[in-house]
Amino acid sequence: MSKKRVLLIDDDPRNIFALKATLKAKGFECVSCLSAQEALTILQKDEVIDAVLIDMMMPDMDGYEAIPRIKNIPGRQETPIYAVTAQAMVGDREKCLQAGATDYVAKPIDVDRLVGLLVGS
Repeated sequence: MSKKRVLLIDDDPRNIFALKATLKAKGFECVSCLSAQEALTILQKDEVIDAVLIDMMMPDMDGYEAIPRIKNIPGRQETPIYAVTAQAMVGDREKCLQAGATDYVAKPIDVDRLVGLLVGS
């Protein structure tokens, strides 16, 4: 089985650094970008991306706007998208799912849960 490729989208390079190191240690290949617009460009290419982790709170285009746009890219309708956010308020999970996210992961990230989601996708 080949490594799963995960696209990390977060406007904070420290979050990308930490997630990338953690996921690489668990056997995943990671691609990253600092904006949703950059992610859309990556996803419109023929690049193999098995799952997307997207920070919901970003300037310019947040995850709530980006997820439906990702789902509208031909061939990306079934790509699992996991919303990642520090906003762990009542109703946030539902709001992420309504935007089209496959599931929701609150910060600080439970690595075992995240790996379980990614392996299952």
